[in-house]
Order: sequence, then structure tokens, then C-alpha cells
Amino acid sequence: MLLRRRFHGLLAAVSGSLRRSHTTAGARIPWAIMRHNACPVEAPSPQVRLVEPPRISEVYVPDHLVKTAPLPDPASDVVEARGGVVCAASGDGLLLLFFAQMRLTARIVARQGDLPLRLPPDGFDPDHVPNVTRFVFNPLTHQISRLPPRVAKLDRDAGPLFDVHMGLVTQADRGHGPPDRFAVAELPEENLMLRFLSEKGKWETVAVSPCQLPSARRMDIHHEVLAFRGRLWWVDQTWGAISVDPFSDRPELSFVELPRGSVLPPGAPTRERVSMHFLGYAPSDDDEDGGKVSWGLYRRVGVSEGRLRYVEVSTKEPYLLSSFALDDNGSGWTLEHRVALSKLWADGGYPWLPLKEGMTPRISLLHPLNSSVVYLKVDKHIVVVDMDMKEVTGSYLYKTNFDCIPCVLPPWLGSSRIPSAGKKDAEKNKTLANVLVRSDTP
Repeated sequence: MLLRRRFHGLLAAVSGSLRRSHTTAGARIPWAIMRHNACPVEAPSPQVRLVEPPRISEVYVPDHLVKTAPLPDPASDVVEARGGVVCAASGDGLLLLFFAQMRLTARIVARQGDLPLRLPPDGFDPDHVPNVTRFVFNPLTHQISRLPPRVAKLDRDAGPLFDVHMGLVTQADRGHGPPDRFAVAELPEENLMLRFLSEKGKWETVAVSPCQLPSARRMDIHHEVLAFRGRLWWVDQTWGAISVDPFSDRPELSFVELPRGSVLPPGAPTRERVSMHFLGYAPSDDDEDGGKVSWGLYRRVGVSEGRLRYVEVSTKEPYLLSSFALDDNGSGWTLEHRVALSKLWADGGYPWLPLKEGMTPRISLLHPLNSSVVYLKVDKHIVVVDMDMKEVTGSYLYKTNFDCIPCVLPPWLGSSRIPSAGKKDAEKNKTLANVLVRSDTP
């Protein structure tokens, strides 16, 4: 599994000097592309490098908010590593952040004075459970709310995934505008949901009513959790999506299969998009499974113009890019666009041409406000394609590999606050009240 690879570079953390392009809370762009990798830095308060797409915005969280456990003995064969991810977006601008304080085995082989010389880290310390800190974050005001801790389970065979398949969704009493409450949830088992409701201020496990699946197979989730129409959606990019209302007193699961012709057999390989970012490593595009197609690179589900949409690109010439919209009743999909990318850029002149071997176009994300626009990853370029216009409308070169998610920034986000925990009983439950942080500096 990818989690076993490339531990060198774990300790190459982002330096404390942040880029000058951080925006203030008054910045106004309608949406941003958020890098999955969220960096702990030496800084007094959270910071955001917020830039207009197709450039990628970044989140930085102060080290003192992430350091929740003592350092390992410097004379031991164990070292510390810290990292985090922008795990999910609420659909109205709030972000769910996860940070992990981990211990890795790195054997001491010699000493230079008092300085130990170590081999590169080669695995997680099996005797240590990583300390995981979860935050809800407003990228415009820089307000950050730490969620109460819960025990992180360590899979010693696969490495810690740190619950990266949690989602964040909000509710507003008026039906729109600043939220009055939020929920964070995951589905650890088929009939159970682990959730945190801001009004209760604590984690709880609740039973969920199952739904009838079209076949007896387990879902393979390697896609960030989506928030859509008050529900959270977990996506299997080879089969379909399962959703639930985490606010409900009697939550029920619902399943939507992918468009006909896009459903693949069980076991078709995908790729984990999120967990490696705890190790400071974004998997490269050539990380395939024994030469098999990693379908997660070529398929995405997202919310655009108020509808759930599915986009895929074929792995062979002419690289057909297809976009589908879920019907309003959730019963099926409608094909909206189909464009042959090879014909679209046949005139040449683009910096990513000719395509390198194995560097076929991948899906990066859907434009959340324009359903005809898709962001592709071609080698190290973000390429913006308008399927209505059938043309490339923008591109940006990145020197490193990247994964990212869209984040809508509504006009009221810069003046709203994250709903407090225990709102219904503020005197008895102050779970988040003491850890709310606001940054008024750029």
C-alpha cells in the first residue's frame, strides 16, 4: 500500500516563513482550489494562502495547536512527524482539517557528538497510537474550532488512515446563509455512523438504517466525502455513492449507482487520495497497481451549480471527457457533455504536449459554480477545459504533484462565525468554547 512508501521527506516540514500572498478576511473570490496537504508551521495563528483558480490555495495551522503529546526520547529509535490534510469542505466554505502527531521508527546507526545519525524512517511505531487533532476552519476569517478527541485506530498492516473519510455538512435555520449548526460524520461500519453534532458538542455512535444495494459487494472509498442537500456522500468511483443525513434522529442510508456503462467489477483498483498527505507526500501519477488502471485518477463526483455531477475521462485516445448530472429525484444520470480531448488540443502549442508516456489526462475536480468546466491534471499542469465551448480556457504549471478539493466562498462567509458546540445548553457544555481561535492578521 502507498502508506508504506517514501518516508524520507517526512521531516522536511514547511518553514515558518509564510508566503506574502496570504489574503485578509476581506478577500473576495467566489471559490478556491484547496490543497489537501495542510502544513503545521511556527506561527501565532492560522493562515491561508488564498489565490484565484487555477492556482491552488493552501492552509497553514500553528504548531502549538497540533502538538498534543510529548516528544519521543531523542536517544530512542523513534522520531516524531506531524502532518495534516484538508479533509473535506462543507459546501458553504467551512473546511474540515485533520492533523496527526505520529511516531516513526528510524534506527540510530551512529553518533556525531551528541547528534544521532539515523536511517530513513521505515514505518510507524507499533507501540504508539498517533495523536489526531480535528478542526473546523473558516478560510476567510481564520477562525478555527478544535473538535473533542476520539480514539484513532491503528491498522498495523496498512498504516493509520486517521479517519480521513469523514465529511462536514452544515444547516441554516433560514435554509440558506450562515449556518446555525454543523455535523462531522463517518461510516465505520455498514450499520453504524460516528458523528459529532455541534449542538451536542460530543461524539456519538448511532445506528443507521441500511439500504438495498444492487449487488453484494463492499464499497471501496478513495474519494473525499461530499456535502450535498443536507447529506454526506461517500463515493466509490467504480460503483456509486452512498449518502446519509447526519443530523437525523433516525438516519437512513441511500445508494445511487454510477451511470450505466461506468460501473466496474468489484476489486477494480483505485487510489487513496488523502491519507499520504499526513506524511508530506502527494502520490505521483505513475503510482499504479501492477500496471492496472487506477480508476480514481480518471473519475470524480462533485457538486456544481446545485447538482451532483459525475465526470470521467477515458484512458485511451481520443481521451473522451464525459459529464453526467444526477436527476433531481436521484433515480439516474443524464449525460450533459462529451468532448474528445485529443481533438480539442489537436492544433498543438500547449506546454503539456506531446503527452509523456503514462501521463494521460486525469480528473482533478469540477468547477463548483460552472458545470461545463472541469479541471484536469495533465502531467504537472492543471488544465481548465470548458466542455460547452470545447476549448482550453486556462492552465497552470506545478513543480510537484498535488491533490485538491474545491471550496465555495459565499459572500457572507467573511463575516460569519463557526457554530459553537452545545448551543442548546451553553452553560453545561463548553466543549469548543475554550478552543475557538480567531486570526485578525493576514
